[in-house]
Amino acid sequence: MISLDIYSDPICPWCFIGKARLDRALENRPDHPFDIRWHPFQLNPDMPPQGMARDTYMAMKFGTEQGIMQAYGPVIEAAQNTGLTLDLPAITHTPNTLDAHRLIHWAGLEGRQTAMVSTLFRAYFQQGQDIGDSATLLELAKTVGLDTTLVARLLDSDADRDLIAQADSDARARGISGVPFFIVAKQYAISGAQSVETWRGVIDELDPRA
Repeated sequence: MISLDIYSDPICPWCFIGKARLDRALENRPDHPFDIRWHPFQLNPDMPPQGMARDTYMAMKFGTEQGIMQAYGPVIEAAQNTGLTLDLPAITHTPNTLDAHRLIHWAGLEGRQTAMVSTLFRAYFQQGQDIGDSATLLELAKTVGLDTTLVARLLDSDADRDLIAQADSDARARGISGVPFFIVAKQYAISGAQSVETWRGVIDELDPRA
């Protein structure tokens, strides 16, 4: 197997799009060689623990309505071209994603990391759920088969907060400044939401049997 390390944030629309494109390439190449691991990168590491209203966040980040449209117009177009349905108006709250990243980490210990990542993306971008809310995270954990009693206890503690923060810091120290960001075989960096064709080419180059 060949490692594919993915740096991502579950409130990053390009990460959702990038994952959908990668998924399609993997479906086209079911014998792909990748061992996929997800790593934390918070788009907003200084976000208050309780998050903030979406309108406030968008105004702070992009300024005017025109600025918001310039930022999200390409997102909407790319999502449509990828076959993804986004319900952006349903998103009323921008969360701090530290707990979501902790949940992804715990899911990884149970072999359910990618399923957890997929569930968080759908919950946020297609259902407008607050993925910074502990009760919401518990429900999402349940859908991928995690022990909700254990997850509830962990969420109520400081378990792995420092680990996630350090992993995020290490990623930035390595020069990662945006996501999605992919590292193939711990050597080759691929930045951004690459096309299905690009990923098929990468797989074919790595594994001639594909």
